[in-house]
Amino acid sequence: MAGDGLKSEISFIGSLLSSAIAACFAELCTIPLDTAKVRLQLQRKASTADTIGGAKYRGMLGTIVTIAREEGLSALWKGIIPGLHRQCVYGGLRIGLYEPVKVFFAGDNFMGDISLLTKILAALTTGALAIMVANPTDLVKVRLQAEGKLPPGVPRRYSGALNAYSTIIRQEGLEALWTGIGPNIARNAIINAAELASYDQVKQTILKIPGFTDSVFTHLLAGLVAGFFAVCIGSPVDVGPLAFYKGFIPNFGRLGSWNVIMFLALEQVKKFFAR
Repeated sequence: MAGDGLKSEISFIGSLLSSAIAACFAELCTIPLDTAKVRLQLQRKASTADTIGGAKYRGMLGTIVTIAREEGLSALWKGIIPGLHRQCVYGGLRIGLYEPVKVFFAGDNFMGDISLLTKILAALTTGALAIMVANPTDLVKVRLQAEGKLPPGVPRRYSGALNAYSTIIRQEGLEALWTGIGPNIARNAIINAAELASYDQVKQTILKIPGFTDSVFTHLLAGLVAGFFAVCIGSPVDVGPLAFYKGFIPNFGRLGSWNVIMFLALEQVKKFFAR
């Protein structure tokens, strides 16, 4: 993230590209955890008092092991293609637009430290705008991840990401790709604010401590703290308050690790584009 009061030296296109690359890299590394989360959420919705005892998936790690054993290791990366589509669009826009929107809200001639409130408003704005564009990729990703092991002879609903897009449009209409857009805007705007504003603020605070520089170690510390805030603020929105408080560690393992990897990658990739 650029320093407060200063415009980033990286170009607008470079910012979008570096954001998309960093988000895609984090997605590639952590999608097994996301696949397990989707399966657990679907199981929780389908469960009743009579079926909880016979639940197929138990915990994040147990779910990963079950999927790998029954469907093969590659099944943990189900949805990776639409996942990368999503991060190219959603990640690129929400992260890449954050700095220019933050500067716009603060004013071109603003000097000094931009307030936390301005950072939050900027992140809320870019998160909402990005998911309006990227909602179809989110929908297809979840549908592919949700499909588990099928009985012999039963064909899969979709043969792949592109087939999923075309099938949904053909069978349900183009507007179906934006199913759930209202709740998705609220959810993604809040999570984006929790991630970007907290990272920006924590990094700014760390750099004011004597001995700290704009280094990988600083990015790691800021990413860890930002991941923690993202879980505390965003995860209850994502999985529900009760499920969140019962599984803080798995939630931090998923959302926290994604943020650490993404921010570490982002800072390095931006250096390349700023040359």
